[in-house]
Amino acid sequence: MIGIIMFFASLVMLLYGFPVAFTFAAVSLLFGVIAGIVEVGFDDGVWQGIVDGLDEGLGMFDFMPFRIMSIMQNTILMSVPMFIFMGIILQKTGLAEKLLESMGFLFGEIRGGVAISTVLVGTLLAASTGVVGASVVAMGVISLPVMMKYKYNLPLATGTICASGTLGQIIPPSIVLIILGDVFQVPVGDLFEAAVWPGLSLVAAYILFILVVSYIKKDFAPAIPKDPSRGSKSKQVINALLAIIPSLTLIVLVLGSIFAGVATPTESSAVGCIGAILLAVLYKSFSINMVKEAAFESVKVTSMVFGILIGATAFSMVFTYTGGDEIVEHFMTNLPGDEKIAFILFTMLAIFILGFFIDFVEISYIIVPILVPIADTLGISPVWFAILIAMNLQTSFLTPPFGFSLFYLKGVVPASVRTIDIYKGVLPFILIQVAVLLTIVFFPEFFGIKP
Repeated sequence: MIGIIMFFASLVMLLYGFPVAFTFAAVSLLFGVIAGIVEVGFDDGVWQGIVDGLDEGLGMFDFMPFRIMSIMQNTILMSVPMFIFMGIILQKTGLAEKLLESMGFLFGEIRGGVAISTVLVGTLLAASTGVVGASVVAMGVISLPVMMKYKYNLPLATGTICASGTLGQIIPPSIVLIILGDVFQVPVGDLFEAAVWPGLSLVAAYILFILVVSYIKKDFAPAIPKDPSRGSKSKQVINALLAIIPSLTLIVLVLGSIFAGVATPTESSAVGCIGAILLAVLYKSFSINMVKEAAFESVKVTSMVFGILIGATAFSMVFTYTGGDEIVEHFMTNLPGDEKIAFILFTMLAIFILGFFIDFVEISYIIVPILVPIADTLGISPVWFAILIAMNLQTSFLTPPFGFSLFYLKGVVPASVRTIDIYKGVLPFILIQVAVLLTIVFFPEFFGIKP
């Protein structure tokens, strides 16, 4: 039971606000020593038992340098800093502003048009930048004032922005999918390909929800009155295409090269970086200082991810040493009903609840490695299981009280927008995500995924 106690001790420390990487490393070291002392016992006296236990417990960490070296040599994870760099460069080019402006003019004259534009721009940003914080902030600054001006229902407006901003967690190229590809040891390209239809289904569900709400509650999302100063409809379409084509070209280059088998995700991430810099030049926002800032921010985010990975490696090593994985496997394989479905539903519920409190990176590196061997034992497709987890982890960005998207948006909205408005706004979108998730659980073939 030492491993199980260690798991809950880590959760408690995280809830108290301790740094994630240091929490996992410190808890692993402490419980590794405790496990060593328990293993040795006190047959030769208390003091001798503690000394021998320390030697035994610390001895398991002799292999940590080799584990860290294998992380450093992992070519899959090389794409993480490059995709982050690509996203930050595109965020600094003002891509979101251009897309939102043109899309808003294009769809504004129908009910819910600005909200639909926000979802579509969120989709394009997800497929080109994948940076959740930047997407939510950009749309909160640009799109929300327009919706408030035309008397949109505040919960609907804020919920749409939060949900659209999190699409980068499931729509490729997604950092979550890269991390899960490493954890599951499956090609990241396979995960990217499998995630396309679930991601687009989520987009379609969002738009359908907005259209239905706009039709039933006509005052929730009114149409923007026609403005002759915007030019003819054909001119608006041309302006929208001019804004979309550059980012769409980059998406095709990055994802197309992976799906066609021309390049690996790591190689395509390098192509994406070059493409992002060329777009910055095209939008006349390129500068050496911008590249330096983007590189610095990329290093900070990547360091956080790899710091957590090293702490998680120590955690999983001690968890396995203490037999925690065997307890979890015994519990999971003895759930009532169909083994596969019962296991998947239970794990989805557990990850959903954990998403209220801890970040997707911790869940990916701490929880998922415990579940992977069990899923393999039950004959569950790793690609299917990884897509389910990615969809579930996206929900963690929206769930109160610690959903990151809620904090990002609250930081840029006017004082008149209350936190409760944002919480109420995201609830329907959380339910939509859960509905799509359950559809992928029971009908994976509909999304082109082999269960």
